[in-house]
Amino acid sequence: MLSRESAPDLMETQVMRLLSGVSTHGDQHLAEVERDLVQMDVLLNEAIKKLCASFMAIHHAIDLQQETLKSMLSTGEPAPEQAARLETLREEIGQHVGAAVTGLQFQDMTSQLIGRMVQHLAGLRDVFGELGTNGAADLPESGSEEMLVMLNRISDRVGARCSELAGAVRSTVNQRHMESGDIELF
Repeated sequence: MLSRESAPDLMETQVMRLLSGVSTHGDQHLAEVERDLVQMDVLLNEAIKKLCASFMAIHHAIDLQQETLKSMLSTGEPAPEQAARLETLREEIGQHVGAAVTGLQFQDMTSQLIGRMVQHLAGLRDVFGELGTNGAADLPESGSEEMLVMLNRISDRVGARCSELAGAVRSTVNQRHMESGDIELF
């Protein structure tokens, strides 16, 4: 049994431990969400730049192809150099389309980052839910031994939930779809 003098000190220590644990866990998840948002912004900017450059290159190559076709039609018979030029342009357009598809891979990685952020936010919700499992009606008298036991139980559940969630969220983002290659970032 606890002495009356030590119970308030123990309770204050236990409340501070509980609040510190929740604060630390919340800060960790929010920092991860912030990092994921920054990474997602970088990915989206890179994807937009790649897509824009690829589509402009496709447009330019198609214009050159059209000029070659017009030249061939005006002379009546295609010269071997014009046929070779058309083949070169066809290959160039294929390369630019491939580059545009590679730019689309960033959508997969961005989706992974969004999924990680959702997991972090769910983790915070779970920790806060652990705090809410004991309603105000269940609170024992302030300073009582039951209050210390209850605070220890809540702290233990919050700590266990924090540990479970710590290993659940991956720290790398991988390109998982598209056949044009693998990319691993962050």
